Amino acid sequence: QVQVVESGGGLVQPGGSLRLSCAASGMIFSHNDMGWYRQAPGKQRELVVSISPGRITYYVDSVKGRFAISRDNAKNTLYLQMNTLKPEDTAVYYCNAVPPNRTYWGQGTQVTVSS
Repeated sequence: QVQVVESGGGLVQPGGSLRLSCAASGMIFSHNDMGWYRQAPGKQRELVVSISPGRITYYVDSVKGRFAISRDNAKNTLYLQMNTLKPEDTAVYYCNAVPPNRTYWGQGTQVTVSS
């Protein structure tokens, strides 16, 4: 059974930083393209960043230069370093495979950027 647990969210002021983690079990983590998705209030969930098994990355334009995705295949863990956070980054952040597998969705972790 696949289990995905996201952590590291919180309340931060604009310009601040957070590091999210995603621990995955029950899947062949190292074989999957993995990504961070986010869902802001009243909006659809969207893919923000992704990383291939070979560590090729993709970033949506709005986070380029501010966010950095990484993975540790030995620990089955995905990370997201978020710097220079903006209020528009406020959302629940989820990790999942790319494309997403409906059975992999976890509870997500809330990121709130506000002064």
